[in-house]
Amino acid sequence: MAARELAEESVDGPYYLEKVFIPEDSEDGFEYEEITVEEEGVTEGEEDLEAAVKALRDRIEASESVPLTERLGSAKQPVTHIPEVVDDFLRNFLVKMGMSRTLECFQTEWFEMLQKGKLKTDEVGFVPDLYTHNQLLDNELKNVQRERDSYKQAALQAGETIVKLQKERDFHRLQHKRVVQEKNRLIEDIKRLKKHYSSYEPALRQLNEKYQAALRQKMLVSIERDRVFGQVHNLDSTLRNAHSSPGTHRRPVESQKGQQKLQRSPDQNTRPSADGVAPYNPTKDPTKTITKHPKDSEFPAGTRINPFLPQIKALSAQNTKTCSFSMTRSLNAHTMAVSCLALHPRKFVVASASDDHLWRLWGMPEGEMIMTGEGHTDWLSSCSFHPSGACLATTSGDTTVRIWDFAKGRCVLTLEGHTHATWGCSFHSCGDFVASCSMDNTAKVWDLNSERCRYTLRGHVDSVNSITFLPFSNILLTSSADKTLSLWDARTGLCAQTFYGHEHSCNSATFSALGDTVASCDSYGVVKLWDVRNVSAMVTMDTGPQPSNQVVFSPSGRVLAVSSNDASVKLMEVASLHMSSLLGHNDAVQSVTFDHKGEYLLSSGSDGEIFIWS
Repeated sequence: MAARELAEESVDGPYYLEKVFIPEDSEDGFEYEEITVEEEGVTEGEEDLEAAVKALRDRIEASESVPLTERLGSAKQPVTHIPEVVDDFLRNFLVKMGMSRTLECFQTEWFEMLQKGKLKTDEVGFVPDLYTHNQLLDNELKNVQRERDSYKQAALQAGETIVKLQKERDFHRLQHKRVVQEKNRLIEDIKRLKKHYSSYEPALRQLNEKYQAALRQKMLVSIERDRVFGQVHNLDSTLRNAHSSPGTHRRPVESQKGQQKLQRSPDQNTRPSADGVAPYNPTKDPTKTITKHPKDSEFPAGTRINPFLPQIKALSAQNTKTCSFSMTRSLNAHTMAVSCLALHPRKFVVASASDDHLWRLWGMPEGEMIMTGEGHTDWLSSCSFHPSGACLATTSGDTTVRIWDFAKGRCVLTLEGHTHATWGCSFHSCGDFVASCSMDNTAKVWDLNSERCRYTLRGHVDSVNSITFLPFSNILLTSSADKTLSLWDARTGLCAQTFYGHEHSCNSATFSALGDTVASCDSYGVVKLWDVRNVSAMVTMDTGPQPSNQVVFSPSGRVLAVSSNDASVKLMEVASLHMSSLLGHNDAVQSVTFDHKGEYLLSSGSDGEIFIWS
């Protein structure tokens, strides 16, 4: 009955057995008899429910412990302990076939006959076990067939996947073989190229050497040509000055090394020179013992006239505006700070000295590097061109002054004598002398012919930071950390005049083009202009609070450029004292210089770069 109720619920919905009471005054005229529960007892041959459930559980456990093949192959194993009743079998069959109307008719007729007593339940038997077993086998067969079909489908898909993977494997294997072949071919090509390139290295090295030699030869030829042109120009200027001054008779030209001196009468030796310093007569100095070296050079006369005065006056007549400068090019000149820039006497060639122990020559304004020199064992502090333009003097932290010959491409003279680092150097206009200053509180005048120190300038009580010759004169200008500037006579090594006024260490001092004005700057950014003849400060400008490292006049003398530690270049118009700044450096500006015509301004700094302003 439980199986029948489940079947009926799965087809037409749930069926419920409930107790119904029919009233006596029913109008249908049918006489109902009450059926007691005891009359619907269990039929003969059937067992109680608990025994059936227990037997079913034992059968299920036994069947689970036995494999499926053995259960199907064993014909003696019973399918069920209690066979299915015929009426339940019919109901289940009709439910399974979906014959709901036949099921309703069957149940209606079945229960009517059961109520009327016409149905003999004793004669209703059970469904044979073999039939039930066949049904179970049929169901299991269908399930197995479905599983087989699904396995076949999965096998087909797996086969297709395997074929696809095999094709991809073959394709990638071919690609790998092709890549390996290409790699081997590239390795062979690289080996062949390396071998071919190694054969070019000697030729490239030889060509580079030839190029450097040709470049040096070209520079030397141009320098020599400019020197000859300068000599011719000096001769013409001297002749014109001689003709214009009939009362003054001078020799037309002095020798290159100053071996010939102008003859002066005894009364001229006591007359003050145009420099503002009396000429020195060693015969009248009882405190000086003269020790002359056979190769010592003679200082030229102090009454010489600067042959470039007409050009300077012409430039000073031009209207130069400081605001017109703008940066046109920058060069990564050195790997460390560039401490000094020096301009060639005639050509637009600039020398740079750096903390990386190197000096370099640059062709401007293109910024082409011409030459590099190395030999100092410490940082370079300054450099200065020989008046002929064929040599360069450098100072360094290794306490030496070195002279470099461009034609030979090496150091030709090392001057030793300072006990501390040398800060600056300057050539005399005759080219036979070079002056240097040092941290040992002294300055020295060196004779290049005898290769010895002629004079040691003592007077400063602190480091001497800069030194420069007045062009075409024997006057030296020094600035010191003792807050003073001094004028010296290079012929005697004596101090002629001292300028007082700075309150901090003086870092740089320079002459104007006409030589009548001195500009100086100190470590607090104070810039002063001095009148040489009156020995007094004319102008004081504060560009601080950052230190000023170098000060330089333009060729016309109308503009003053100051390099500052605040990464800027200060430009000051001397007449109006108008101040402007050029910005571009990333670190402190160490040095600044103008070209010969004042059209370009060059600056260098601690960032290792050289900026060209025009």
